[in-house]
Amino acid sequence: MPKLFRRSLWVFHLNTGACNACDIEILDLITPYHDVERFGIKLVGSPRHADCILLTGPINVNTLPHVIKAIEAIPEPKVLIAIGSCACGGGIWFDSYSTLGGVPNLIKYLKEHGLPIPNVIYVPGCPPKPEAMIYGIAVGWDLVRQKQVHEVKVVKVSEEGVKAIEGLSRELKESLERFKRFLRGVKS
Repeated sequence: MPKLFRRSLWVFHLNTGACNACDIEILDLITPYHDVERFGIKLVGSPRHADCILLTGPINVNTLPHVIKAIEAIPEPKVLIAIGSCACGGGIWFDSYSTLGGVPNLIKYLKEHGLPIPNVIYVPGCPPKPEAMIYGIAVGWDLVRQKQVHEVKVVKVSEEGVKAIEGLSRELKESLERFKRFLRGVKS
Protein backbone atom coordinates (compact mmCIF):
# COMPACT_ATOMS: atom_id res chain seq x y z
CA MET A 1 0.00 0.00 0.00
CA PRO A 2 2.28 2.77 -1.16
CA LYS A 3 1.54 6.26 0.13
CA LEU A 4 -2.09 5.80 1.06
CA PHE A 5 -2.27 9.07 2.94
CA ARG A 6 -0.83 12.35 1.72
CA ARG A 7 -1.76 14.42 4.77
CA SER A 8 -2.78 14.00 8.40
CA LEU A 9 -4.41 10.69 9.21
CA TRP A 10 -7.83 10.86 10.81
CA VAL A 11 -9.00 7.60 12.36
CA PHE A 12 -12.39 6.40 13.55
CA HIS A 13 -12.38 3.94 16.44
CA LEU A 14 -14.98 1.16 16.10
CA ASN A 15 -15.51 -1.34 18.93
CA THR A 16 -17.34 -4.43 17.64
CA GLY A 17 -17.69 -6.31 20.92
CA ALA A 18 -14.27 -6.14 22.54
CA CYS A 19 -13.46 -6.54 26.23
CA ASN A 20 -12.17 -2.92 26.19
CA ALA A 21 -8.50 -3.81 26.77
CA CYS A 22 -7.57 -2.70 23.23
CA ASP A 23 -9.81 0.35 23.59
CA ILE A 24 -7.88 1.46 26.66
CA GLU A 25 -4.61 1.10 24.74
CA ILE A 26 -6.06 3.16 21.86
CA LEU A 27 -7.00 5.89 24.33
CA ASP A 28 -3.43 5.70 25.63
CA LEU A 29 -2.29 6.78 22.15
CA ILE A 30 -3.81 10.22 22.57
CA THR A 31 -2.39 10.87 26.04
CA PRO A 32 0.60 13.20 26.38
CA TYR A 33 2.95 10.22 26.82
CA HIS A 34 2.47 8.90 23.26
CA ASP A 35 0.77 11.96 21.74
CA VAL A 36 0.07 10.62 18.25
CA GLU A 37 -1.29 13.99 17.20
CA ARG A 38 2.32 15.13 16.78
CA PHE A 39 2.47 12.63 13.87
CA GLY A 40 -0.76 14.01 12.41
CA ILE A 41 -2.92 11.12 13.66
CA LYS A 42 -6.24 12.22 15.13
CA LEU A 43 -9.28 10.34 16.44
CA VAL A 44 -12.55 11.56 14.92
CA GLY A 45 -16.16 10.90 15.87
CA SER A 46 -17.54 9.88 12.47
CA PRO A 47 -16.37 7.45 9.78
CA ARG A 48 -17.34 10.07 7.18
CA HIS A 49 -14.53 12.30 8.46
CA ALA A 50 -12.02 9.45 8.85
CA ASP A 51 -9.29 8.15 6.57
CA CYS A 52 -9.29 4.74 8.22
CA ILE A 53 -11.00 2.67 10.90
CA LEU A 54 -9.32 1.25 14.01
CA LEU A 55 -11.40 -1.88 14.63
CA THR A 56 -11.29 -3.68 17.98
CA GLY A 57 -13.04 -6.85 19.04
CA PRO A 58 -14.48 -9.83 17.20
CA ILE A 59 -17.18 -9.00 14.70
CA ASN A 60 -20.42 -10.46 15.97
CA VAL A 61 -23.76 -10.87 14.24
CA ASN A 62 -25.25 -7.76 15.88
CA THR A 63 -22.38 -5.42 14.99
CA LEU A 64 -21.85 -6.64 11.40
CA PRO A 65 -24.31 -4.15 9.82
CA HIS A 66 -22.66 -1.27 11.69
CA VAL A 67 -19.19 -2.38 10.55
CA ILE A 68 -20.36 -2.52 6.93
CA LYS A 69 -21.94 0.95 7.18
CA ALA A 70 -18.73 2.35 8.67
CA ILE A 71 -16.58 0.79 5.93
CA GLU A 72 -18.89 2.18 3.25
CA ALA A 73 -18.78 5.63 4.89
CA ILE A 74 -14.99 6.10 4.86
CA PRO A 75 -13.60 7.65 1.67
CA GLU A 76 -11.24 5.90 -0.74
CA PRO A 77 -8.72 4.40 -0.19
CA LYS A 78 -10.61 2.40 2.41
CA VAL A 79 -8.27 1.26 5.18
CA LEU A 80 -9.12 -0.92 8.15
CA ILE A 81 -6.61 -1.40 10.98
CA ALA A 82 -7.45 -4.53 12.97
CA ILE A 83 -6.29 -3.93 16.55
CA GLY A 84 -5.82 -6.92 18.85
CA SER A 85 -6.18 -10.68 18.65
CA CYS A 86 -9.98 -10.55 18.52
CA ALA A 87 -10.06 -8.26 15.49
CA CYS A 88 -7.21 -10.10 13.76
CA GLY A 89 -8.65 -13.60 14.08
CA GLY A 90 -11.63 -13.68 16.41
CA GLY A 91 -9.62 -14.19 19.60
CA ILE A 92 -11.17 -16.61 22.06
CA TRP A 93 -14.53 -16.18 20.32
CA PHE A 94 -13.31 -17.35 16.89
CA ASP A 95 -15.76 -20.28 16.82
CA SER A 96 -18.65 -18.82 18.80
CA TYR A 97 -22.15 -19.19 17.37
CA SER A 98 -22.81 -15.44 17.54
CA THR A 99 -19.47 -14.29 16.17
CA LEU A 100 -18.43 -13.90 12.57
CA GLY A 101 -14.82 -13.88 13.76
CA GLY A 102 -12.00 -11.54 12.90
CA VAL A 103 -11.33 -9.33 9.92
CA PRO A 104 -10.37 -12.23 7.58
CA ASN A 105 -13.91 -13.59 7.92
CA LEU A 106 -15.28 -10.08 7.40
CA ILE A 107 -13.30 -9.81 4.15
CA LYS A 108 -14.78 -13.14 2.97
CA TYR A 109 -18.26 -11.88 3.83
CA LEU A 110 -17.71 -8.60 1.98
CA LYS A 111 -16.43 -10.45 -1.12
CA GLU A 112 -19.41 -12.82 -1.12
CA HIS A 113 -21.85 -9.91 -1.00
CA GLY A 114 -20.04 -7.64 -3.47
CA LEU A 115 -19.32 -4.96 -0.90
CA PRO A 116 -16.25 -2.67 -0.87
CA ILE A 117 -13.16 -4.39 0.50
CA PRO A 118 -10.78 -2.22 2.52
CA ASN A 119 -7.00 -2.48 2.71
CA VAL A 120 -6.23 -4.19 6.02
CA ILE A 121 -3.38 -3.72 8.47
CA TYR A 122 -3.17 -6.25 11.31
CA VAL A 123 -1.80 -5.29 14.74
CA PRO A 124 -2.00 -8.48 16.84
CA GLY A 125 -1.72 -8.68 20.60
CA CYS A 126 -3.95 -9.02 23.62
CA PRO A 127 -3.92 -6.07 23.93
CA PRO A 128 -1.21 -4.71 21.62
CA LYS A 129 1.00 -2.01 23.04
CA PRO A 130 0.48 1.56 21.85
CA GLU A 131 3.91 1.41 20.22
CA ALA A 132 2.76 -1.58 18.13
CA MET A 133 -0.31 0.36 17.03
CA ILE A 134 1.82 3.34 16.05
CA TYR A 135 4.10 0.99 14.10
CA GLY A 136 1.10 -0.61 12.35
CA ILE A 137 -0.23 2.80 11.36
CA ALA A 138 3.24 3.83 10.18
CA VAL A 139 3.50 0.69 8.03
CA GLY A 140 0.16 1.51 6.44
CA TRP A 141 1.28 5.09 5.99
CA ASP A 142 4.37 3.73 4.25
CA LEU A 143 6.66 5.44 6.75
CA VAL A 144 8.29 2.19 7.83
CA ARG A 145 9.51 -0.68 5.73
CA GLN A 146 8.63 -4.03 7.23
CA LYS A 147 11.43 -6.55 7.66
CA GLN A 148 11.05 -9.43 5.29
CA VAL A 149 12.24 -12.92 6.05
CA HIS A 150 13.91 -14.62 3.14
CA GLU A 151 14.94 -18.24 2.96
CA VAL A 152 18.62 -18.51 2.16
CA LYS A 153 19.95 -21.67 0.56
CA VAL A 154 23.68 -22.27 0.62
CA VAL A 155 24.81 -24.20 -2.42
CA LYS A 156 28.57 -24.11 -1.89
CA VAL A 157 30.61 -22.79 1.02
CA SER A 158 34.12 -21.53 0.34
CA GLU A 159 37.11 -22.63 2.43
CA GLU A 160 37.19 -19.19 4.06
CA GLY A 161 33.53 -19.58 4.99
CA VAL A 162 34.17 -22.99 6.56
CA LYS A 163 37.08 -21.55 8.59
CA ALA A 164 34.92 -18.62 9.71
CA ILE A 165 32.12 -20.96 10.80
CA GLU A 166 34.57 -23.22 12.66
CA GLY A 167 36.17 -20.20 14.32
CA LEU A 168 32.77 -18.89 15.31
CA SER A 169 31.71 -22.22 16.75
CA ARG A 170 35.01 -22.38 18.71
CA GLU A 171 34.41 -18.90 20.10
CA LEU A 172 30.84 -19.83 20.99
CA LYS A 173 31.95 -22.99 22.81
CA GLU A 174 34.60 -21.04 24.74
CA SER A 175 32.04 -18.39 25.65
CA LEU A 176 29.60 -21.05 26.90
CA GLU A 177 32.32 -22.69 28.99
CA ARG A 178 33.22 -19.33 30.56
CA PHE A 179 29.56 -18.74 31.34
CA LYS A 180 29.23 -22.22 32.93
CA ARG A 181 32.31 -21.53 35.08
CA PHE A 182 30.83 -18.19 36.08
CA LEU A 183 27.55 -19.85 37.09
CA ARG A 184 29.39 -22.49 39.13
CA GLY A 185 31.24 -19.69 40.93
CA VAL A 186 28.02 -17.84 41.65
CA LYS A 187 26.29 -20.92 43.06
CA SER A 188 29.10 -21.81 45.48
